[in-house]
Amino acid sequence: MTEEESEKHYRSTLPGPLGPIDTFISKVEAVILALGVLLMAVNTVANVVGRFVFGTSIFFSGEINRILIIMITFAGIGYAARHGRHIRMSAIYDALPTGGRRALMILISLFTSLVMFFLLYYSIIYIASLYAKGRVLPALALPIWIIYVWVPLGFLITGIQYFLTAIKNMTSRDVYLSTSVVDGYKDTEKEV
Repeated sequence: MTEEESEKHYRSTLPGPLGPIDTFISKVEAVILALGVLLMAVNTVANVVGRFVFGTSIFFSGEINRILIIMITFAGIGYAARHGRHIRMSAIYDALPTGGRRALMILISLFTSLVMFFLLYYSIIYIASLYAKGRVLPALALPIWIIYVWVPLGFLITGIQYFLTAIKNMTSRDVYLSTSVVDGYKDTEKEV
């Protein structure tokens, strides 16, 4: 199975009830990202067609794209964590033996999970302050706090993903960058 196929048919290998929870979260992320990108493309194309064919743009198109960018960004951080696509600085980490890398990955994953939950807490406080102010989007007249609901949801999913990565590393002999990605480098040169 290629990497693309494994991403399409993600199935968690976590023990017990964590596996189905992880698999469910991955499906929710995939739906959010796919719908967000498709809706943004449709909205942008419709706005361009409206502007150049009919001489008028969709007045709320910018606000829709703003909502979708926030949604895609914060659903995408969970996706990046799930597939080990996050940025790593690994000079010290790479020099360690397997046991040291596993211990460091557990520490890194737990710390990152705590940071995500910390940001989750503060994003909820921020949304509560926006709610209290009663501000609305100018074109859609939606309360502005609604568009930021994706922020704590993204931090929650990412925090859970990093926590599950720590558990995966605690229960495995290999070192995992995420619940499904084993640490290692691929040889990009094809054999002749």
